Amino acid sequence: MSMPMTEPDALVRFGYEQAPAELLLQQPDVLAVIGFGASAALPSDPRVLRVGLEPVQASALEVWRGVAPVHSGRDGDLRWSSDGEHLFFAIEADEAAHGGIVAAAQYAYHTLTAFVSGGSTPHLLRLWNYLDAINLGDGDEERYRRFCDGRAQGMRAAAGTRYPAATAIGRQDGVRVLQVYGLAARNAGAAIENPRQVSAWRYPRQYGPTAPTFARGMRTSAAQLLISGTAAVVGHASRHEDDLDAQIEETLANLDSLLRQAAVPDAQLGAGSLLKAYVRDAADAAVLEAALRRRVPRLGGLLLLAGDICRRELLVEIDGSHHAAS
Repeated sequence: MSMPMTEPDALVRFGYEQAPAELLLQQPDVLAVIGFGASAALPSDPRVLRVGLEPVQASALEVWRGVAPVHSGRDGDLRWSSDGEHLFFAIEADEAAHGGIVAAAQYAYHTLTAFVSGGSTPHLLRLWNYLDAINLGDGDEERYRRFCDGRAQGMRAAAGTRYPAATAIGRQDGVRVLQVYGLAARNAGAAIENPRQVSAWRYPRQYGPTAPTFARGMRTSAAQLLISGTAAVVGHASRHEDDLDAQIEETLANLDSLLRQAAVPDAQLGAGSLLKAYVRDAADAAVLEAALRRRVPRLGGLLLLAGDICRRELLVEIDGSHHAAS
């Protein structure tokens, strides 16, 4: 049975903009302003978040625009803004204050799911997770696996098996603060899985005691797809270890497959696609950008960030949004 979705004219619009954050926040439809890296000039406002990932090139601000005038506020550690149809929310959990990454993730997800489910925009569509040293630790003690444990504990009651699209990337700044932000809406989206990949929540035990809880994508309307973090994984296995070019091509093949599966108009990357690309080694960014510009010459927007991928052998990950070009 299909889930109800927002109408095409009631969508959050995502973009990369160079205007000062203070000027953007004066515009009534601005739902969120997200800056990247330590040098981003950002005011204190519930709609503003500084993400602890450094841009590899001159960075723009990521701007979310709603469909009506926005109001905003804070609820304890959680900041939020809403246009009545959509909700931006963000929470930062200091690991030391909570006793480690498991408890920090459990706290963040329990807090955000309780807040979201209790309001008029109860449907989680998209989540981003950024944590330091994501690959530190061996076996089940790896920090990413421990984060997955805490995330599942925190969101179990609210999510069931209907998971939002999501990204999890490692900060490289040594700051042990878990950052989680996301988008919820009055109407549910439709989760999309990639036929080239095993659904993340069905990963076998070799990847940890708790499988990652996210969908490969979320269609918010007939014309818009929110794309989860995507890498060179086929089935459930990583491909092309230590081969950057091959990993880029496999990642793009996965993105192409996901867009076809979502059955959105213009089901290929292009002018309606806004991408964030994460590279483990900042020196690889030029190769990745050249490949993307070659494959998608009319790409709508690209932001390159230095960040660790959730599997040690993976060198690159890409997420974003796609909307049928007007």
